[in-house]
Amino acid sequence: MPEMNGFPPGFASWVELASSDLEASRDFYCELFGWYVYTLTAAEVGDYDVFTLGDVQGPEIGGMFGLADGSQRSAWTIFFRTDDLPARLDAVREAGGQVLVEPMNVADLGRMAQCVDSQGADFALWVPYNLKGAGVVDEPSAMCWVELACPDIDEARRFYGHVFGWKAVDRPYTAPTYTNWKVGGWSVAGMVSMDERWPSDGLSRWTPYFWVTDCDAAAARAAELGARVRMPPADIEPGRYSILTDPTGARLAIFTPANADLRAVKEAP
Repeated sequence: MPEMNGFPPGFASWVELASSDLEASRDFYCELFGWYVYTLTAAEVGDYDVFTLGDVQGPEIGGMFGLADGSQRSAWTIFFRTDDLPARLDAVREAGGQVLVEPMNVADLGRMAQCVDSQGADFALWVPYNLKGAGVVDEPSAMCWVELACPDIDEARRFYGHVFGWKAVDRPYTAPTYTNWKVGGWSVAGMVSMDERWPSDGLSRWTPYFWVTDCDAAAARAAELGARVRMPPADIEPGRYSILTDPTGARLAIFTPANADLRAVKEAP
């Protein structure tokens, strides 16, 4: 199991669900992925659920908190590791983004800020203290990829290149093109141009991908559990994937890799 004890700057290190219905979200994800969930209480954030793989002692997958307004739509947020939060926030503003939540400590876990890019996609920044990030990635039932869908690929390349120093590399996975973002020799995220599969509001969106051993079976099970299958299982060069919205409306993707050695895939030139 590729358990983690930290992430380099610029990598997706944590994923968090803001849920309009905590009970429905717990039931869905624990049933679909076999996750366990326990609750922490911190003065800064109140009750905070932590998803783990297996049981309470298992490695952390991500977090969840309840939305104060039940009319709000649930959503996953990707956290990117940084060692210099003020510099990254300056870069967000310089590139045309906004800071939605100013830097704050989350108990002894870490320091965070939440931002929106120049096309409307939410993301967060994380400076770790005791929580280095997800305890496991690139493993069945864990996060294995993050992807931005946006209407203007060139603008996104400019924005994230400025904020994180990511290098954009084109891949022939989807038409008209697919972008891998790289930090050094490692692919850390992907990008697609928005098409008819995406909501018509035109706002960019980050989506987490979770590894499943059988994409078709997992998509069918998700539908049985109340999810909506937005993109039926389909093949691309790296594997087979499907895009879903969970029973509360949060968007996610499931993925069965063609090559189980994702390290080799992500280190490809």
